[in-house]
Amino acid sequence: MTDTQHIIALPGRALLRLEGPEAKGFLNGLVSNNVTKAAPDHALYAALLTPQGKFLADMFIQEHAGMLWLDVAENRLEDLAKRLKLYRLRAKVEIAAQPGWRAYALIGPGAAQSLDLPEQAGAAGALNGGFACIDPRLAALGARLWLPESESPNLGIPADFAAYEALRLRLGVPDGSRDIEIDKGLLLENHFEALQGVDFAKGCYVGQEVTARTKYRGLVKKQLYHVQATADLPPTGSSISQDGSDAGILLSHDGRQGLALLRNELVAKANAGGAPLLAEGIALQATLPDYAV
Repeated sequence: MTDTQHIIALPGRALLRLEGPEAKGFLNGLVSNNVTKAAPDHALYAALLTPQGKFLADMFIQEHAGMLWLDVAENRLEDLAKRLKLYRLRAKVEIAAQPGWRAYALIGPGAAQSLDLPEQAGAAGALNGGFACIDPRLAALGARLWLPESESPNLGIPADFAAYEALRLRLGVPDGSRDIEIDKGLLLENHFEALQGVDFAKGCYVGQEVTARTKYRGLVKKQLYHVQATADLPPTGSSISQDGSDAGILLSHDGRQGLALLRNELVAKANAGGAPLLAEGIALQATLPDYAV
């Protein structure tokens, strides 16, 4: 798959549209990244948190046709829209879902060149009545495209979603609420800084204090790891243990590779030759993703 350019339809994604003269300032006061930097040629990755700094939803943010477009998980769309409207008060911004569009990933060599974009995370532009960007988390994930249903991407060779999942898992990138527990997950446990999803210089946003304290006091005791096994892994959500101690939880995977949220001290112990990490008896090898090292 990696030697060929592939176009892959992405299920379970949805668009939320913010329109109005105060849209950027409004959203910037709520989410973890600096929305004032969003532009037609630059997309961002960000998250909305609870006031206690816990994860609620993540999103790609792109400016197109004078509006902000939020690429979000479809199963988080309704809750996210509701929360944004509660925060809106008198801000001059309209918030609405945008049906009738489809999301795609373009992966493989030359993806950026095919879209006439620089090969750097967040590079963005218009495309066939829609818009596209190099994944703002990690350029190695390829490009993200949004097109009206009437338009076809006409790029690459079609491939199944499993090809995109294999790439994402190999790179160790979490997929929103599939891998980050709502009302519980912390950004820095899930590498949001390394994935360019949090700006520590932007000032206040919801949950900012807890996120900053976690960073500056070095309070991250568990993290997202890439895990590999020599046998098929048990179901997502399975507990991972080490010598009878709770080590963490298995997240999304595609058989023998996947992600897990694990206690740093126990991963270090296992990798130093101590007792192995076990998921329902299956031994795991856990490593930090390359981008997070």
